[in-house]
Amino acid sequence: MIALSEAVTFAAVCRFDELPVGLGRAFIVGGQRIAIFRTRAGKVFAVANECPHRGGPLADGMLVGEQVVCPMHAFRYDATTGGCDQGEVCAVQTFEVEVVGDQVKVGIPAA
Repeated sequence: MIALSEAVTFAAVCRFDELPVGLGRAFIVGGQRIAIFRTRAGKVFAVANECPHRGGPLADGMLVGEQVVCPMHAFRYDATTGGCDQGEVCAVQTFEVEVVGDQVKVGIPAA
């Protein structure tokens, strides 16, 4: 059984082919600003669309491997864990992603 704090609701946000390879797209899902990225290998990641360092819009950044690069100061965030490559900066929130058929769905924590 999933604990209430771990429960998520998946919402369809776009088609897989609408995500540019290596670049981000911004969405608002369940009231949350989210940046979604697709790798060359077809893996999809979702992170909060605000850099914890200076509030930069991460969807305007790009992927390097599986790291999201902030467009303002080039800080890198692991797209899976949200961890930052700069020790003094906190992690960015990550979200579960499902690709079902051609639909990309993002898991938003249940209220």
